[in-house]
Amino acid sequence: MKIILKKDVKSVGKAGDLINVSDGYARNFLIPRGLGVEASSKGIKALKDEMEISAKRAERELKTAQSMAERLASVTCTISRKVGQQDKLFGSVSTKDIRDALLEQGIEIDKRNILLEEPIKNLGEFSVKIKLHSGISADIKVVVAGEV
Repeated sequence: MKIILKKDVKSVGKAGDLINVSDGYARNFLIPRGLGVEASSKGIKALKDEMEISAKRAERELKTAQSMAERLASVTCTISRKVGQQDKLFGSVSTKDIRDALLEQGIEIDKRNILLEEPIKNLGEFSVKIKLHSGISADIKVVVAGEV
């Protein structure tokens, strides 16, 4: 039976491939799980339409990520924390704190996309990387200041 794969299937093929598999494998595994459709004219047209829509969506997401990266290039977050002797912070600055500081500036970023190797525990200026899209990231400047 000829099948067009909708998604990548390990050791079978990649999305969009036209493959020939046994009838049972197609009817019992690939089609019920939404991994492929029968290679009829209707199935081919539906898959082409679906691939066009997903390509347009991916392009739109890429443009949005690029514009956000340009916007974040000039952003500086200032976070105030209480300090003890020798300018040591009480606690630390985490991704949640950085996300909250960005929200105050009108920028909404998921805290899981803020790549911080370890929490910031000292006063000063730090560069923090933010992942926006696969292959696109931006660096922001985070300034940790002490409260009096």
